[in-house]
Amino acid sequence: MAISTILSYAGKYLQSFWLTAGEMAPYLLFGFFASAVAAMMVRPDFIERHFGLNRKFSILKAVLIGVPLPLCSCSVIPVAVSLRRYGASRGATVAFLISTPQTGIDSIVVTYSLLGPVFAILRPLAAFFSGLAGGYFIDCLATGKNENTTAVLPEKNDTCRCEKKGENISGCFKTALCYGFFTMPRDIGGALILGLLVSALIETALPANYLGNLMGTGLKPMLIIMIVAIPMYVCATASVPVAAALMLNGITPGAAFVFLMAGPATNAAAIAAVWKALGGKVALLYLILVAVLALIFGFTIDYLFSAVKAFGSTLHAEHSGIPFLLKSISAVILFIMIIAARVSSLWTRK
Repeated sequence: MAISTILSYAGKYLQSFWLTAGEMAPYLLFGFFASAVAAMMVRPDFIERHFGLNRKFSILKAVLIGVPLPLCSCSVIPVAVSLRRYGASRGATVAFLISTPQTGIDSIVVTYSLLGPVFAILRPLAAFFSGLAGGYFIDCLATGKNENTTAVLPEKNDTCRCEKKGENISGCFKTALCYGFFTMPRDIGGALILGLLVSALIETALPANYLGNLMGTGLKPMLIIMIVAIPMYVCATASVPVAAALMLNGITPGAAFVFLMAGPATNAAAIAAVWKALGGKVALLYLILVAVLALIFGFTIDYLFSAVKAFGSTLHAEHSGIPFLLKSISAVILFIMIIAARVSSLWTRK
């Protein structure tokens, strides 16, 4: 391959990477700020107090609290285990595990930036209803003699939260900002950059509509994407640029939605944690539930997009009025935050 051809592909790859990053960055920075406010307002003891076994609406509360929380696929695991140790039912724990990693304030605004308002609305709705259905299904089928009826309180964890009564508001706000603009970029930064790299690779290396022509429509592309997505780790925010690239390459909206739903909701670590905390039967039901619900929502999305003939109309910058300069500045700030958070984290481990 000629050097000029290699340089041409490299230029297209970098351009695709930067344009997608710039499209996401302003919304993601706003999402980080909103997540900081949410972290300051929602205290861990509040969450744990409302998920008990004898609470009539514990599953509904688990979903309502879990959907907007900015917890990714791996950071949700210790929270869910803590809830279980505090006496949360299996159903409430599973509802929290299904709904929380699928979406969050940050991923919702990023979904809007790349996939438009339809996906931005349907994604949290899917997280809500799938978490609700999964929680009640587990409570109906997986209750047994070993279901704990008393809370076993874990050791207090000194996290970046406002847990003490009368704590200084300014200190609490600083702690929340630390969570939103340091902890979150550190936790999702690596996965986000990987998602951008994969997205740019799909857009640059594959011919137009290659994946769409290869996989076709209907059930086949959904199953293929699900098999790939279930074991891998991909956070809700990082999954968005990959889904956008898949749709640009001809994958149906429903198949892309399966990736957005099954990828964040499941991974090898999450399945292992569910197995250990809730048992093998619940872990298997959890996996089956996510797969079935993802397919149901995938077919629903394809039907809706086909009915309104909206496929491809809201991708990338077509709906965005943000100036390119502001997008680029936001992208630079975003990458500086991610790098600084990662370097600082590595430095403190030494």
